Parts: sequence; structure tokens; C-alpha cells
Amino acid sequence: MSYSTEPIVIEPSVLTLLDAGTVEVLRTGQKLTLPGPMVWHAWGPLEGPVILLLHGGSGSWMHWIRNIAPLVAQGHRVLAVDLPGFGDSAAPAQGGDVDALIEPLHAAWQMLQGPNLGAAFVGFSFGGMTAALWLAAYPEDAKRLVMVGSPGLGLTVPDRIPLKGWRHLPTEALQAEAHRHNLMALMLKHERSLDDLAMAVHVANVKRDRMPRRRLSSTPIVAGALPQIQCQLHVIYGEGDALYKGRWPEVQALFKAQAPHLTSWHLVPDSGHWVQYERTDAFQLALLACTAETAALSPNK
Repeated sequence: MSYSTEPIVIEPSVLTLLDAGTVEVLRTGQKLTLPGPMVWHAWGPLEGPVILLLHGGSGSWMHWIRNIAPLVAQGHRVLAVDLPGFGDSAAPAQGGDVDALIEPLHAAWQMLQGPNLGAAFVGFSFGGMTAALWLAAYPEDAKRLVMVGSPGLGLTVPDRIPLKGWRHLPTEALQAEAHRHNLMALMLKHERSLDDLAMAVHVANVKRDRMPRRRLSSTPIVAGALPQIQCQLHVIYGEGDALYKGRWPEVQALFKAQAPHLTSWHLVPDSGHWVQYERTDAFQLALLACTAETAALSPNK
């Protein structure tokens, strides 16, 4: 089987809100359409160290909209997938949750990359779950894994603010109100972070969510997979992440107990769940530490 390549397509409502430098880099990208169809995106030099970005639930590659240009500037070959059921990728042929994504992603990776080329997988939220299950099943597919804001640990925060449904609402204004509520309830810590770009990315993403009944994130599915992950494992959370706010000692203890190759632990201050968007510079420094060969050999505080 083969795949097709064409110039990248960026949502116009998002494109107009980006600075000129970011637009220039993003427009150099390619859209790769694989069987499924499954859509990937690629930037940067072919010979650069490979970073694969996996987005969060109800998302697309645009969850990384502020991170791709800095990674390209560092010389990386950046790949960002629209996971099956999200963005421009069709829903998986069977199943409707994270466990249905592993086989199609592994097959696509073999088509694009062949054997292990020392890649780093960076998964945000649902994408962190996906990457963890993927590398538990196929440990040869990456050299290191960075889990960002990952659920699936079997821990809960009792006072979490519930999300609101929006598809049934009759006007765009009411839908926008629900979107703003959901972004602040789950994704962001500060009202000032909910700018026009965050809103445009979120709205474009959630409209294309074709897997709305996901439930495995509330189970300990990731905790159970951690012992099977054989590559270096790095963990990044925003300190104000709504998933585990106030439970960081337990979260860190779980990773230490369950992940035999845990290499570093990072809490990014003053940020929520969507840490790579809300505190881009601080996140990039944490990610650079994770993906560099000189990354710390033991978890830090």
C-alpha cells in the first residue's frame, strides 16, 4: 500500500490568527493521506530527529499549533497525526475508543518510517494514552515516549467541573458559550489564555470529533500499560491540570511504581491541562530536556 502527499491545508479561521513566522513554517508542511483514510502532517528536514505528535481527545494536529515551528527551528522532523476518528482522519474500522487506534497507527508508522529510527513519541492527553498503549504493544516503534497531561491512571479529582454538551444548542452564540465553559473547565487555567486562537482551534477540532463515546480515559488503562513500555518515559503535566490538580504526589508515585523506565518528571507551573498551548515557552524547555540525549536519568521535582 502507498500514501499520497499534497500541500498542507490549514483551517482559515485559525490561519488568520497566527503570527507571520508561524504561518511561514506551517505552510512548508505536507499533508500525507494513508489508507483509512488517515491523515498525517509533516514538517522539517527529512534527516532530522523525528518527533511524532499525537493530539488530545476531540482534537487534531492543531493541538500543537504553537509548538511545531519551534520544533522545526530546532532541526526536528515533525510528524503530527490526526488520530483515527478526529480531524481529517476517518473513524477506525472497528471500535470507538483508544484501544481501536493502536493497530492502524502501527501499520501507518511502518509504512512511513519502517523499522525504529530513534523517534520520540509525544502524546497529549488522549494522545498520551494512545502512545502508551501503542508502545506497550510495539516497543520497537520509538526510542522515547513523552506523555503530556495523560489520563487513564485510575485517579480522580472529586471537584472537577463537568463539561457541557453543545451540539444540541440552536445558535452559534450558545455553542460558543459552551465551548468557553469547556475550555476553562478542562483545558486552560487562566481566562487570559482563552484567546481567539484557542477558541478557533477548539471549535474547528470538536466539530470533527467522530468518537464521542470514549470511556477508557476514566479507567486505569494507562497505569496497566506502563510496565510494558520499554523505552525512556518522560512525563509532563501542567501544575494546574484539572485532571489531577492537588494529587501530584500520588500521580508521581504511580509512575515511579509502574514505569520501569521513567526518566524524568516535569510539572510546568502556572498552567492547565493544555500546557503546550498555555505555557508554550516553558513547555518547549521541558520537552527539549525530554528529547535531548542528555535528559536527566532520574525523575525531578
